Amino acid sequence: MQHPDGEIVLRVITMPRDTNHSGTVFGGVIMSYIDQAAYAHARTLGLHRWVTVMVERIEFVAPVYVGEMVTLRACTATTGRTSVTVRVVVEAERYTTGQTARVTVATVKMVAIDRQHRPIPFSAPATLGPDDGLNPV
Repeated sequence: MQHPDGEIVLRVITMPRDTNHSGTVFGGVIMSYIDQAAYAHARTLGLHRWVTVMVERIEFVAPVYVGEMVTLRACTATTGRTSVTVRVVVEAERYTTGQTARVTVATVKMVAIDRQHRPIPFSAPATLGPDDGLNPV
């Protein structure tokens, strides 16, 4: 979902398959959601192939449990010629109380690339089309 201010919101419900032996959601699962939210935001800036080139430090300050709704809010932090740096805030809505807990904040750098995997200006015309091989017609 995209808000009028350009923020992308991704919401997921955690499942038992997402948990580790301690009963909390794996950090890698949350990191995957962060990557997806950053990609979804980058796509709003240009219809290109986008790749993740950097993720700044991710420090988990609160656990996430099974059945909780995780909300990821992604917005542009900075832009370059071929890249966008996306700030992703992750929160968990506690299953039993409905309270919201901040889980982490991450900064992800995404780069727009062409079919030969070379960086391109993300403001360039769309590089994806029906003949790109990504989506069967």
